[in-house]
Amino acid sequence: MPSRLHPEDQKRVDEYLASPIHQVERKPFNVWLLLAVILGSVLGMGLLARFLATLVLVPQG
Repeated sequence: MPSRLHPEDQKRVDEYLASPIHQVERKPFNVWLLLAVILGSVLGMGLLARFLATLVLVPQG
């Protein structure tokens, strides 16, 4: 697909993207870590909700 920019503007964009700040190495995406974080959050909030419910719903008598 050809660029819709003028050649001098495209050159400036290419120079900007080639600067060292845009060349950051990242770790590969880990699906299992994301799943563990989501599962831990859901379980943690569920346990917190049950604990708070026991504090609020104390039997009277």
